[in-house]
Amino acid sequence: MKRLSCILPLAAAAVVTTSLPVMAEGVVNLYSARHYDTDERLYSDFEEATGITINRIEGKADELIARMLAEGANSPADILLTVDTSRLERAKDAGVLQAIDSDVLEARIPAYIQDADNQWFGFSQRSRIIFYDKADVANPPMHYADLAKPEYSGMICIRSSTNVYMQTLLASIITHDGEEAAKAWAQAVKDNFARDPQGGDTDQLRGLISGECDIALSNTYYFARSIRKEVKGLTNSSETIGWVFPDQDGRGAHMNLSGGGVTANAPNRENAITFLEYLASDQAQKYFSAGNDEYPAVPGVALSASVAQLGFFKPDDVDLSAVAKQIPTAQKIYNEVGWE
Repeated sequence: MKRLSCILPLAAAAVVTTSLPVMAEGVVNLYSARHYDTDERLYSDFEEATGITINRIEGKADELIARMLAEGANSPADILLTVDTSRLERAKDAGVLQAIDSDVLEARIPAYIQDADNQWFGFSQRSRIIFYDKADVANPPMHYADLAKPEYSGMICIRSSTNVYMQTLLASIITHDGEEAAKAWAQAVKDNFARDPQGGDTDQLRGLISGECDIALSNTYYFARSIRKEVKGLTNSSETIGWVFPDQDGRGAHMNLSGGGVTANAPNRENAITFLEYLASDQAQKYFSAGNDEYPAVPGVALSASVAQLGFFKPDDVDLSAVAKQIPTAQKIYNEVGWE
């Protein structure tokens, strides 16, 4: 049972193309919290196309933000790349990003996945959707709100409240429905747990196969990855799992993103902007989908085979900057209801 009838507007929109930047000189210093081997092709192609050398330091987002704060005006960082809106907004609030003007980014990146002050931009997307055991669940939840229904008692595998994907999801519910409704949802979903929150998204999907649970939440790219290549404990049994893009008759499925911005003290500012514009090119957008099973941010870019198998859908186009501001409240609610 696959809910594929709706169309993802980002993928269905008219194609807007851009050429790669002209040859330049110098370097760009990248602080990255993306740890995907497939991104190597992004970097090598950029260097070949532009003549700009990428110097890269990898780490966790909070560590990189702290490092830039400690380095101050002498920071060599030109760009911060990370995953999830919460971390991008955290970097903005810490003052380590700067606003930029780019006609390319304004034209190609949809408004709801870029910062209102042009300090960060989303370059790839993952939707947080509902997966279920097709053999045991005849009527899967069709909305996030349905996860709170008593009929799903003892059936749900889900991540810890400290996970940024869960924080952002609840923050989006707060943005749409208010704090009181969000707290009632969190309490009811907690009451439907099949087990205490544990592990990552892949572990929630494995819980469906092991029989520990019948319903799980996961970002799309974790499942799409198991279609493209072998994922232990998942790939060989993935045909037993169905999925639902929630809220297709309403606001649409919740979106997480991966994105970046130019740092506040970037010594190579123009090269940094050139790199971000490259990430919005058709070539780079295809790598995000083919290499890491993500949905492109730019309208009209073709999906990889693994992502296309999940299908097109209606995304929630709520302003993710507004959602990020509700994350502290989301964590407070999780703590109040005892969601570990």
